[in-house]
Amino acid sequence: MKKLLHSFILTTTALALALAPAARAAEAKEVAVIKTSAGEMVIEFWPETAPKTVANFIMLAKKGFYDGTAFHRIIKGFMIQGGDPLSKDPSKEMLWGTGSADEKLKAEFSERKHDFGVISMARAANPDSASCQFFICLEGAQALNGKYTCFGKLIKGEDVLKKLGDTPVGPSAGGEPSKPKERVGVESVKIVAADSIK
Repeated sequence: MKKLLHSFILTTTALALALAPAARAAEAKEVAVIKTSAGEMVIEFWPETAPKTVANFIMLAKKGFYDGTAFHRIIKGFMIQGGDPLSKDPSKEMLWGTGSADEKLKAEFSERKHDFGVISMARAANPDSASCQFFICLEGAQALNGKYTCFGKLIKGEDVLKKLGDTPVGPSAGGEPSKPKERVGVESVKIVAADSIK
């Protein structure tokens, strides 16, 4: 009986030690709260899919990089795009969409689909040119699969995303019908513990 009890204690201890890292990981899980002029959206991350992209977004957000920016490009039925630091300055409106952070990210393409609510990195023609700008899909955009780095998904605030997607737009500098007629502000992007979201 003592041997059986001793074996049970050892097995239980080993199991607890094995599960401890997973428990800590669950406790440490973070999400992004994007506070916009139309309300809040909450994004969960996919670090297992795009670890460097997730780490970069979290780092920028924690530095306040996105606070005061805007969703400068909105295409109904497709996506809303933001994250350009130049969009903090209305006098630089003609340059919105061209701003970047210091680091360029190597693409982390995956099997993940660009479905409604998925957040992905905007980039230039070079696959490794993503930096800080991102977009959130308003509908499935399967033509982007495997070509853009998606790194998370909306888990709260669907109504806000849909409202932003219905923003009236006019022609951009390049003639694309995607420039919001009124500023769609991003007041802040905060990184918080996932279990703090109700």
